[in-house]
Amino acid sequence: MRLDDTKKRSYAAMAARGLGSVKPDIPTISVGLGTCGIGNGADVLFDALRDASDGRVAIKKAGCFGFCAEEPLVMLYRPRLPILLFSDMKASKAGKLVTAALDDAACAKLAKTARAKISSWDFRTSTIDYGHGFDALPEWNELAFFQGQEKLVLRDCGLIDPESLAEYAAVGGYSALLKAIEGEPEDVIDEVTRAKLRGRGGAGFPTGVKWKLMRQNEAPIKYVVCNADEGDPGAYMNRNEIESDPHMLLEGMAIGAYAMGAAEGLVYVRAEYPLAVERLKKAIADATAAGFLGERIMGSGFSFAVRIVTGAGAFVCGEETALIASIEGKAGRPSPRPPFPAQKGYRGMPTNINNVETWCNVPVVVARGAEYFTGIGTEKSPGTKVFSLVGKVKNTGLVELPLGTPLRDIVYGMGEGAGARKRIKAVQTGGPSGGCIPAELFDVRVDYESLAELGAIMGSGGMVVMDQDNCMVDVARYFVGFTSAESCGKCAPCREGLSQMLRILTAITRGDGRLEDLAELERLARVVKDASLCGLGQTASNPVLTTLKYFRREYESHIVEQRCEGGTCEALFEALCENSCPLHMNIPGYLALLGDGRIEDAFELTLRDNPLPGSMGRICHFHCQMRCRRDTLDEPVAQGEIHRYLADTMYKMGREKDVWAKLVKERKPPTGRSIAIVGSGPAGLAAGFYLSRLGHEVTVFESKPKAGGILRYGIPAYRLPKDVLDKELELWKRLGVKFVYNTMVGRDVGFDSLRSQYDALIVAIGAQADKRLGIPGEELDGVHAGYAWLEAFSMGKATRRGRRALVIGGGNVAIDAARTLFRLDCDVTVAYRRAKQSMPANAVELAGAEEEGIRFEYMLQPLEALGDGGRVKAVRFRVMRPGGMDSSGRPKPVETDRTVDIPCDDVYVAVGERVDSSFVASDGVTTTSDGRIETDRLTGKASGSVWAIGDAVTGPATAAEAMGLGKRVAKAIDAELMGRDAFGELFKDFRHSMAVPPEPVKTGMYRSRLVPPEERRGNFQEISQGYSGDQALLECARCLRCDIRADARSPWR
Repeated sequence: MRLDDTKKRSYAAMAARGLGSVKPDIPTISVGLGTCGIGNGADVLFDALRDASDGRVAIKKAGCFGFCAEEPLVMLYRPRLPILLFSDMKASKAGKLVTAALDDAACAKLAKTARAKISSWDFRTSTIDYGHGFDALPEWNELAFFQGQEKLVLRDCGLIDPESLAEYAAVGGYSALLKAIEGEPEDVIDEVTRAKLRGRGGAGFPTGVKWKLMRQNEAPIKYVVCNADEGDPGAYMNRNEIESDPHMLLEGMAIGAYAMGAAEGLVYVRAEYPLAVERLKKAIADATAAGFLGERIMGSGFSFAVRIVTGAGAFVCGEETALIASIEGKAGRPSPRPPFPAQKGYRGMPTNINNVETWCNVPVVVARGAEYFTGIGTEKSPGTKVFSLVGKVKNTGLVELPLGTPLRDIVYGMGEGAGARKRIKAVQTGGPSGGCIPAELFDVRVDYESLAELGAIMGSGGMVVMDQDNCMVDVARYFVGFTSAESCGKCAPCREGLSQMLRILTAITRGDGRLEDLAELERLARVVKDASLCGLGQTASNPVLTTLKYFRREYESHIVEQRCEGGTCEALFEALCENSCPLHMNIPGYLALLGDGRIEDAFELTLRDNPLPGSMGRICHFHCQMRCRRDTLDEPVAQGEIHRYLADTMYKMGREKDVWAKLVKERKPPTGRSIAIVGSGPAGLAAGFYLSRLGHEVTVFESKPKAGGILRYGIPAYRLPKDVLDKELELWKRLGVKFVYNTMVGRDVGFDSLRSQYDALIVAIGAQADKRLGIPGEELDGVHAGYAWLEAFSMGKATRRGRRALVIGGGNVAIDAARTLFRLDCDVTVAYRRAKQSMPANAVELAGAEEEGIRFEYMLQPLEALGDGGRVKAVRFRVMRPGGMDSSGRPKPVETDRTVDIPCDDVYVAVGERVDSSFVASDGVTTTSDGRIETDRLTGKASGSVWAIGDAVTGPATAAEAMGLGKRVAKAIDAELMGRDAFGELFKDFRHSMAVPPEPVKTGMYRSRLVPPEERRGNFQEISQGYSGDQALLECARCLRCDIRADARSPWR
């Protein structure tokens, strides 16, 4: 069709006017005023900027730039200079921004605080260069969040005023529509087909095929519809696309209408999106007034009008036929197909429905051509996809990435992970009907086919990241609850099937599930998937099927152990602290008893849950504090300090023997069953404690002269005095546990021999074999294995050392070795290959090492140990720099071209430990490539009469985790040997105050007195002196008593 020349000139003049504000020649400040920005105060900031500028600086609106985690976002424009991008701006900074816009020196100063710069921008339909400068600043796409993004759909978002038609025209807006109208409709369909554009609403159906079918159907009138009924929890891509660039949507719809012969378009949008609706209404009015919509568009013979229909928020109306019914004023319920909407849709006429993002891709395809579009993404899934990245990641927001991008790059690259202290567990893609993908499968490429193979779907683009604090059973329950509530009820499989699935899932999260429920749940899920009428029911089972497939152990844990690892299902535990403690200590109980003045009862309650309260109170990793709700107010409660105080006080008073006597008296009658435990570390001791109380004859085989394992030989005396450990080990002797010392299984006694002599054999050997660096020179004299040296030192067998000590590593063994060497009057340096904040060592121990003057050198990767005459004299390191996040949630060390040598007399290599299970050569017992013993996760059974616990199973972990496994396996062994469930009888209920504490006032954790750093060299006196009685009582009072609720339940009681 021919376009009116006058209209074309008018369009060119409008674009020229708009360019003046897209690339302003006067100082300008823009504020991202999408819903996310406004929710974070961008509207207040915008008003403050207008007041501060007083007309001296142009203040303009912009759409959302996508980086929601750092809203409000501000862009500062100065002629011939790059745009400065500022994040997390406050209204209080308005004056500084205005001054910087007007003054060179102020601008240079403020630029140092900018997040990034934008030197040029590819609007896809045009490119604009803004200028050069600010060399110290990264470009916008060098920020982790934007690295790897490819902005096709979001090409204008954040850079133009969404309410300005002139600005849209300035960056090439509506040029694709004019190009399409000047050609033939079939040419447009051919271009879209060759571009292999697939529907972005979920199913990924080829858009060109859909358009061709619509084109072929003759009718008095045809309709095109935009499905903007975005109902996925956590998804807001479409909302942002409409709010930030509404003309992009309208242009895409107009091109599609021309290609298919439609004269009317409808945008079905959620009423919950008021800003999107408002801006879209204005865009329709402006585009109609300018001749881009309405009668005889741009003087051609093509007419196309658009109107908005607001939906009531029914999720099922995302399905095509339900959406059409809703537009027609009927109940939003799907209809059987055929006929398809392209044959008989809105008002019985041919109707084409695409979602927002599909329409928004069309102008790029037409303007740049199919070859350009297929050059991005994969062969089967070209182009990009916008995702809303939300949940447990540092960077949340909208990410637009080429299809085929690995999921790992999105979560750990753009999202930058969840931090070093949290472990990402899964990602849920595709909204409530999507699947949950476990972290070990994050190498999957994000495209339609690859996600489908895992049981997930692309969906409209929701991407929810979950970490260790999420319960996957509860995740499935939540999404099934959502789809069950949103089901229209028309077909029985969806209506009844989802209801029954929700019933089962709810029962499991409440501790009322049965193992046979899992088979029933899976059967129901498959029936719903196969027999439902529409896409809602056909995909609603995905969360259940994928969590059953990848996280089945969590379902089993809820049912068998009555435990929720994520700490979400509150009916399964007493309080979050108890649930997160591997030993499941009744922490609120002993805090309440101490608060009531009942110290002996508090000690007894503690001892029944943790037989080493004094030792563990000193060295525990304190998992309990990581989930303490008090931490959301000020700091967590120091639960470990309290049970240390209880133990120390009872031992000083000599009253522990009365409590010990109770436990000895309660010991179950002899069962006649004998159990051997290999290893007397925390795991072996815990298992022996409970098994002996259950009446079994327990013998512990230990290769060293005394019991305790890492507690005695790995943890220095300044952290754990050995007299405390010896005191606590007396209880085992009173319970009748036998210890056989200086006996190594595999050398002094055969593994199979033990297996044949005892009813049960428990392997609790720990992970005490040091890992090697694998570098040249590691065999030189003076290079020591870190844990082996600590062990030798504790036994008085350590080799003579020089004064300059170099410790390589960043974990607890490295810090323990360094602080021990400091006490031996060595000049100590610790070298670590990552940054300080990435060190896995206990933060308290690291701080103590720094107080003592130990030097730390970070970002150094060992290359070679340098020697002289067969003895080490230095270590050469590669200098590293921090790169992107890896799966551990820490910046990955990246090599530089620099090296550095650190002189030394001795080197202590502490880069991790491994399990040496070479002696386990028995039928049915299998080990992993790194030496860990494979067991049943719930029972700890390895094979036949062999069980394994602690680090031997998990690899290096905490003492509390090892003891927790010992406790669990004791329960399982007794149940198997005796056919009973007597474990719960080892515990005791103590009545205590259940009064709700008063409104809390911010008070930090009380700290124990520490021996000053200057008094620590040359001796191994204990550093932490523990709580006084007053401190202990004050700390108890800080507990918020989360256990005071009707459904509190513990797995042990």
